[in-house]
Amino acid sequence: MIKILITDDDPHIRELIKHYLHKEGFHTLEAQNGVEALALVEQELPDLIVLDIMMPQMDGYEFCRTVKKEFDLPILMVTAKGESEQKIKGFQLGTDDYLVKPFDPLELVMRVKALLKRYRINASQTIRFGEVQIDRLTFEVVTADQRLSLAPKEFELLYKLAGYPGQIFTRAQLIEDIWGLDYEGDDRTVDVHIKRLRERLQPVTSDFKIATVRGLGYRLEVTS
Repeated sequence: MIKILITDDDPHIRELIKHYLHKEGFHTLEAQNGVEALALVEQELPDLIVLDIMMPQMDGYEFCRTVKKEFDLPILMVTAKGESEQKIKGFQLGTDDYLVKPFDPLELVMRVKALLKRYRINASQTIRFGEVQIDRLTFEVVTADQRLSLAPKEFELLYKLAGYPGQIFTRAQLIEDIWGLDYEGDDRTVDVHIKRLRERLQPVTSDFKIATVRGLGYRLEVTS
């Protein structure tokens, strides 16, 4: 059974999330702060973490930074802070998705399911959208009648975005993930590669597109 760790210092919020996740057949674990949650991660290794930002002892940012160093676990941040800079900080620390309070519990369930699906897809080395397959073993985008080979950096950028459809990645985050921490260029190289990818993908498929999110970065949107 899939285990979801709910980390929030508000017991009413934890109970609400637990109720809706149980209705979907998920098993839940609960923690009221980051210290408790970190212990549960090490003991139980949950499949996904629903995480509040503002908590005592260890806040959501510090918890996220600590977990992402050692575990490849999806994290959905749930917080009252909705400003763009707060979202950017969360994504830079490795948060996979972001939901602002007050939220619709059914939307939270949908996001949990989508994150679980993304991580399973990412582990398989192959991503599919409709009739399109993105194959990490061959660095190709394959359709029913075409095979498009991409340069390594172009492919890794596409694979990163496609592995988390709908998630916003900042330029700085993409530079770090694709080019590495020792990259000495500027983040405009991301814009150049995105433009090139759009040009190469346009005649191949309309099943997805790479969208610009003004002030934040880029995300892949499924269109079919």
